[in-house]
Amino acid sequence: MTPRKPPAVPGRKVRPGTEEPRPDAFDVERVRAEFPVLGRTVYGKPLVYLDSAATAQKPRAVIDALARFYLEDNANIHRGVHYLSERATTAYEGCRDQVRAFLGARETCEIVFTHGTTESINLVASAWGRQNLGPGDEVLITGLEHHSNIVPWQLVCEATGATLKVVPITDAGEVRLKDFEQGLTARTRLVAVSHMSNALGTINPVREMTALAHARGVPILVDGAQAVAHLPVDVAALGCDFYAFSAHKIYGPTGIGVLYGRRDRLEAMSPYQGGGDMIESVTFARTTYAPLPGKFEAGTPNISGAIGLGEALRFVARIGLEAIARHEAELLEYATREVAAIDGVRLVGTAPHKAGILSFVLAGVHPHDIGTILDLEGVAIRVGHHCAQPIMDRFGLAATARASFAVYNTREDVDALVRAIHKVKEVFK
Repeated sequence: MTPRKPPAVPGRKVRPGTEEPRPDAFDVERVRAEFPVLGRTVYGKPLVYLDSAATAQKPRAVIDALARFYLEDNANIHRGVHYLSERATTAYEGCRDQVRAFLGARETCEIVFTHGTTESINLVASAWGRQNLGPGDEVLITGLEHHSNIVPWQLVCEATGATLKVVPITDAGEVRLKDFEQGLTARTRLVAVSHMSNALGTINPVREMTALAHARGVPILVDGAQAVAHLPVDVAALGCDFYAFSAHKIYGPTGIGVLYGRRDRLEAMSPYQGGGDMIESVTFARTTYAPLPGKFEAGTPNISGAIGLGEALRFVARIGLEAIARHEAELLEYATREVAAIDGVRLVGTAPHKAGILSFVLAGVHPHDIGTILDLEGVAIRVGHHCAQPIMDRFGLAATARASFAVYNTREDVDALVRAIHKVKEVFK
């Protein structure tokens, strides 16, 4: 069945996340009070959560929205005519329109709900790649990619005979535009780049990359998993053909994500999966498919997840992404200065244009040992290759320690990180 026209979102006269906050609107202590988990202790010490690049914590409003759906409105969507189904459908499709507004997409049908960034990229690799790639064609990515923006393209290249080509990164961990431009050839059929590196925090110049790709008639997919929680995103201004992100990186639930696709691109693609709700009619002889975005949403979707994502976007809009970006930039600057001053620390990823992430190694200490001791001090960071092994290989490392910042982090959190690193040095002296 064709999804119903979503209701208007009351009171939204500007795109969510682009409102200019009042000068006094950002109060980090008030923000922290909205996250119940931040009040807990770990090993008898206050929790310092610096792992938001892996998954952000959830504000109470998101948690309450999930509970409210299951307590009051739980029902399947689109196919029901009863009261609960009508309410669930209205809420679900209303969240789709919120996402459209948040990303600056022109049409709601350009927003496809998925399980997350990984599925969004796999959807394009499968549904677009298998139709459009062949022997001798090239898919261009960069050396900054997460495995989710590498492996799907390797799979489709193996299936079609296309070749995966990689733009190298510098010692600072950035992609130079001249190298990117040189990577584009007459054989390039698609570009897939991260907006922001999950391992280093580097922000790619995706608008310029898009312009260069489009000048050669090449479509571009942007992996926005890390960027959406830190930067205002306007897909119309960026000009990209596809943009993917996950709710759990932007204070929403796990298991729900988004693929934005230009309408003409999506309409030309075959369905990614078959099943209920993505059809117009089915006979044993032939199936016709639902119009966008339905043909890419087979089966019962993550209804509560979409509702939780909508609430997360409202939370972000109340604060304003510009205010969040300013707060996090100040934190990153402070953390970079303080951590770099520790004898034996080497920062990994020093691009001038980056956000939210500080990766480092400590001489003579394995990152897993750093993470273990920091955990005992109540400081939660991420250690390992961060699903970005090619980046680690580029710097001759097996792993790094990664602190990542979010709207709820403070200078006191950074101070706790620094003290904990000194504790590591004491243990391993």
